Amino acid sequence: MKEKPLILITNDDSVKAPGIRALISYIRPFGRVVVVAPDRPQSGTAHAVTIAHPLRLELVTKETDYEEYSCNGTPADCVKLAFKIVMRRRPDFLFSGINHGTNASINIIYSGTMAAVLEGALAGVPSVGFSLDNYSLKADFGPSAKFVKTIASSVITDGLPNGVCLNVNIPDVPENEIKGIKVCRQAEGTWEEDFDEREDPHGSKYYWMKGVYAMIGNGQDTDQWAVENNYVAVVPVHFDLTANSALEILRNRF
Repeated sequence: MKEKPLILITNDDSVKAPGIRALISYIRPFGRVVVVAPDRPQSGTAHAVTIAHPLRLELVTKETDYEEYSCNGTPADCVKLAFKIVMRRRPDFLFSGINHGTNASINIIYSGTMAAVLEGALAGVPSVGFSLDNYSLKADFGPSAKFVKTIASSVITDGLPNGVCLNVNIPDVPENEIKGIKVCRQAEGTWEEDFDEREDPHGSKYYWMKGVYAMIGNGQDTDQWAVENNYVAVVPVHFDLTANSALEILRNRF
């Protein structure tokens, strides 16, 4: 019999987050699953790795075709430790999420969920990040099940182009209101940030970051438009950051 594929699952909301529990339940039927995820929320850590203190792994559960570990590091740390220490090889597939909140548009830059996916792609592993457009820990992930399974099954069956991973964003609506899956480009957007300045009891100032997300461009071929219009948005992403459109301009200049 053909051996079951080895699948790594991770996230940035912590190993206990409802989103990853939902993802685990959707993915376990596809193969042998290893979970390595942060022991606490790591949202907004992007592709950070830990070098200032030691990393630790704790075995949470071990069953037939299933192992689960918590890690005191970032999502990127989790993937690196999974490859080198837990599994001692690259898995066949990597799935990250389901994130509590959207990672559409510019949010991908800050996302720990998608950093784990890019780490997988860097190693040549077909990788997908899933996010639900709802930041609450009480979010209902039930309507996402059908679409997560469809996309995961497609990737497991047919793979992905070399160096390409997927950023999947799911609208927060009942399943019967989701119109389907739409392959998109990343929308142009930015965070208009500010800081709330406060003072502690000792007279020292401290700051809380705050901000408002602002769209720059939101055509009907973008992920932001798709989610806002009740489509599951799938954006193919790669880690080559070269601005190819600027190469000739700069070659002529220099």
